[in-house]
Amino acid sequence: MSYNTLNLKVEDYILTLTLNRPDSLNAFTVEMANELIDVFNKASEDDDIRVIIVTGAGRAFCAGMDLSVEGNVFGLNETLNPTMEDMHNRLADPEMIEGVRDTGGRVNLAIYECKKPVIAAINGAAVGIGATMTCAMDIRLASEYARVGFVFNKIGITPEACSTWFLPKIVNISTALEWVYTGEILKPDTLLAAGYIKAVHPAGELLDEAYKIAKKIVKHSPVAVALARQMMYRNSAQDHPVEAHKVDSLAIYYASIADGKEGVKSFLEKRAPEFKGKASEMPDFYPWWKQKHV
Repeated sequence: MSYNTLNLKVEDYILTLTLNRPDSLNAFTVEMANELIDVFNKASEDDDIRVIIVTGAGRAFCAGMDLSVEGNVFGLNETLNPTMEDMHNRLADPEMIEGVRDTGGRVNLAIYECKKPVIAAINGAAVGIGATMTCAMDIRLASEYARVGFVFNKIGITPEACSTWFLPKIVNISTALEWVYTGEILKPDTLLAAGYIKAVHPAGELLDEAYKIAKKIVKHSPVAVALARQMMYRNSAQDHPVEAHKVDSLAIYYASIADGKEGVKSFLEKRAPEFKGKASEMPDFYPWWKQKHV
């Protein structure tokens, strides 16, 4: 499927997703948001995709929201008067989706729900939503040209894209607050020292390094990887470790009677495993966070 703002390539179970508006430094639009949501939702169920790498075309990753559009630049309906009750009870209503809900947040929720690991290859400027978008990604690499800025206060708005949930989990809350308060443009050495990125690479080697990590992941059970991704994010936010224990127990149980058997057998036979599980066919307890408890 073709998109107006994105370029996609799938090879060896790896989807390379390139933000593709280079003439505007890949500035974010409502159209890009909707296309990203569509890609992540479909990739989550596509068994030909096991890892997603996100990067930008040209010299930027994403220079933030396109502020040149007419009307409300965030695509919001200024005739409404939304309340927190609306957020609780009408979140899925078209009027809320199209006129109230933060587009970046909708993208990051799609990334959060995705079954596939996501690697950010930050090749240049990543500002505003360009920065917060990467907060929902699992592993972040940067080129020496990367510049990241949580610049919302500079234009009188607040952090978005669920970044107030993600960012303090990546760096400590004091660092997250300083970055948001000051709106400073952060260089790779600062990002690396804070643990926001895994490594800094020469621009010409950035994607190759991302592929090296992706190729290590695609060898493993897609079901086990999908479970591990959701378990790590969701269990770490629980109030007590017993909640993680409940999920861990079911995950180990069902893995042990499926791909786990092949994993153990291949280990004993000293050969590479041939996993048959599919992320599109998860164990019955998945997604556990949406199941009702009596």
